Amino acid sequence: MERKKIAPQDLLVKKQQGKKIVRVICYDYPMGLLADRAGVDSILVGDSVGMVVGGMTSTVPVTMEEMIYHCRIVMRAVKGALVVGDLPFLSYQTDIREAILNAGLLMKNGGVDGVKLEGGKEFAPTVKAITDAGIPVMGHIGLTPQTVSKLGGFKVQGTDTATARKLIE
Repeated sequence: MERKKIAPQDLLVKKQQGKKIVRVICYDYPMGLLADRAGVDSILVGDSVGMVVGGMTSTVPVTMEEMIYHCRIVMRAVKGALVVGDLPFLSYQTDIREAILNAGLLMKNGGVDGVKLEGGKEFAPTVKAITDAGIPVMGHIGLTPQTVSKLGGFKVQGTDTATARKLIE
């Protein structure tokens, strides 16, 4: 029996009801198939594919083309879970118009249901523009691998009261 496709609104309802949301990360067809058959709510196709699958030392070198490819092969497997594709480094940071175009490419050519980007309130105008274009956005704060060079390594943010407040803001 084929399961109903999960929409962003379904996750919002679960959150409002205090229910747990299950999200896993997948990079290929077999893992997407297993995760979807297991009944997860959402799958992230992360730019961490560069490190986990490609042997890179960070997520920074991952390209839009690589993300589109991995999103497309995961989408072939998934029937029910909401699939979110990661916007790679410099695909949304430089210009709002470019951010919208790249988010659109990830949806159109990668087939995903939404996009993910890293950052806090400094990217609020970008997130608004992307969502205004009809593309759901999942934010990512805390451990932000795309800022590894700026932070001097993989460092979790918000570990004290002041920085935690900044994350919440």
